Amino acid sequence: MRIQYPKNVTFTCNRCGICCGDTAQKTRHILLLKADAERISTHTKQPTAAFAKETEGKNHYIYEMHKNPETGKCTFLQGYNCSIYAQRPLICRFYPFQLDTIEDGTHKFTATTECPGTTAAEQGSLDRRFFKRLLKLAQIELDSNY
Repeated sequence: MRIQYPKNVTFTCNRCGICCGDTAQKTRHILLLKADAERISTHTKQPTAAFAKETEGKNHYIYEMHKNPETGKCTFLQGYNCSIYAQRPLICRFYPFQLDTIEDGTHKFTATTECPGTTAAEQGSLDRRFFKRLLKLAQIELDSNY
């Protein structure tokens, strides 16, 4: 299994909430797999339509999370805390990283520059094992999506 990942980077969530909604620079789309929606629905005892809308053309993602129209933030964000943290969608579990598979089959991780919790570091940086665990999580979630 070939993996490319950002070197010399660390991540510590500082609970700023940037990842949970729109900013002046970006409209965020919080996408959900079928498995994400089912997990959240079971936990909240709400139908999927209460917290997400169907979407098309987003690969494996078939829903998009509703946002608070006043704040542009995820409906499950309360203050700076996620009320469904243990059941949060895969896309949220990955943040501030994104996974793409390039033509030769290599899994390539990139990190966003918008997250203040992502910093450059020579020592203590995230290593291959960390990104392999993320990839494994994605594979498990995608397998349960069918």
